[in-house]
Amino acid sequence: MSSRVRRRSGTNPPQSPRTLGEVWLALAGLSAVFLFEMLDNSILNVALPTIGRELSASTTTLQWVTGAYSVVFGGLMLVFGALADRAGRRKVMLAGLVLLGVASLATAFVTVAWQLIAVRALMGVAAAMTTPGSLALAFRLFSDDRLRVRATTLISTVGLIGLAVGPTVGGFVLAFAPWQALLLVNVPVAALAFLGIRAGIPADDPAGLHRDPIDVAGAVLGTATIVLALLAPTFFVEAGTASALPWGTAVAALLAGTGFVLRERTARHPLLDLKLVARPLVSSGLALKAAAGLATAGLGYLVTLHLQLGLGWTPAEAAIGMVPQVVVLIAGGAVISPLITRVGLTAAAWLSAGAVVCGLAVYTAFGGFGYVWVALALVLVAAGMRVVGVVAGTNVMRGLPENRTTIGAALVDTASEVTTGIGIALSGTILAVVFPGALTTPGWSAAQLGDFHTALTYAGLVLTVLSGFLVGWGIFRGPRSRVDLVPAA
Repeated sequence: MSSRVRRRSGTNPPQSPRTLGEVWLALAGLSAVFLFEMLDNSILNVALPTIGRELSASTTTLQWVTGAYSVVFGGLMLVFGALADRAGRRKVMLAGLVLLGVASLATAFVTVAWQLIAVRALMGVAAAMTTPGSLALAFRLFSDDRLRVRATTLISTVGLIGLAVGPTVGGFVLAFAPWQALLLVNVPVAALAFLGIRAGIPADDPAGLHRDPIDVAGAVLGTATIVLALLAPTFFVEAGTASALPWGTAVAALLAGTGFVLRERTARHPLLDLKLVARPLVSSGLALKAAAGLATAGLGYLVTLHLQLGLGWTPAEAAIGMVPQVVVLIAGGAVISPLITRVGLTAAAWLSAGAVVCGLAVYTAFGGFGYVWVALALVLVAAGMRVVGVVAGTNVMRGLPENRTTIGAALVDTASEVTTGIGIALSGTILAVVFPGALTTPGWSAAQLGDFHTALTYAGLVLTVLSGFLVGWGIFRGPRSRVDLVPAA
């Protein structure tokens, strides 16, 4: 049976491809970009204990080894999305890939923790320059929503394979190579992406770019809000609640956020038009994407430490323990199109986001009773993320005007990366508060092991509640009419 889609009215791009194969080179380059983003989110997790020992890093330092990437990525994405709409999406993306390759090579020279954090921050800048463009350019390649979903599914499949195999590959690599090799893998990925995009995607037509001035004040306030909000939990742990530093940081984050909203509501050319964010498809999709990012990052961080420090597994054994997640993420792509055809994009987003929260709840309630429950939690979260990664992002893009797809892609990735950083920050902060001493100290007593499992439970509970709230908000804000892909009569 042939399929059709309901599309927004408007002029279709000339000579729009009718199959994915017609633009395979472009899709290969865009998939490599997404692979870099997902691989960077996962590949270092399994190496955290090793990095902590070799670089003498504290718990909060380890938190920022992974969190620095997400903080910079989330803080700069809207800025580079706005710049790409003006200077050219392809041009900004290629420049970001060059930066990625250079920053990854610098890993070979890292000897102390602050150098690694700086390298991760540079990688975050590169990701902010490249990742939003992968979704925006894939969406703009086609005029048919059905092909847009298939292209997004393909790109996300490649990326999620990276997310899935990152811990597994990382664990095995650590058995015979230094941890620096885990980041050097970005160099060939960046080269592949550069070649595919340069050869497969033409330069932007100047007529398709706009010349509105960039809202510098909005960019500064938005970035400051994100960075300060993620710094505050760390300062509470390091300086304590009696210190003025964490309270001052939290207040500064609130003031910067308030200033950003006021600026965007009054600016002649706002960095982010808040009226677009308030659209039902957009606000709902962003909330569900945020819930998935928070849950996935938090659970990945907790399970990696749980298997190695709580159960005493080696990095290689912990990598094997992540295999259920790998299987679901790789095989789950086959169910996306049938699920969307059966229930529609909006309902599919709700169901998948709900599965992510259920997985967190299973880990929180039963993770301490054995690995079987940990594996079940990984499966539920992976299954939910596999679907919501496609449908929530597609809904956001569908809810925006066609000339705002780049900023829409930046919004989707910002929601995911900011909550990824928050998930890691919350998990690391709760562990540091509840667990006495350093996680990397060998020879735990029975009391310390009990405190560690208690900390895991508290962290899982907080993540479950926050993710559940975001999913509830996403469902509440969702459209009340059916505007999804439907089968033809």
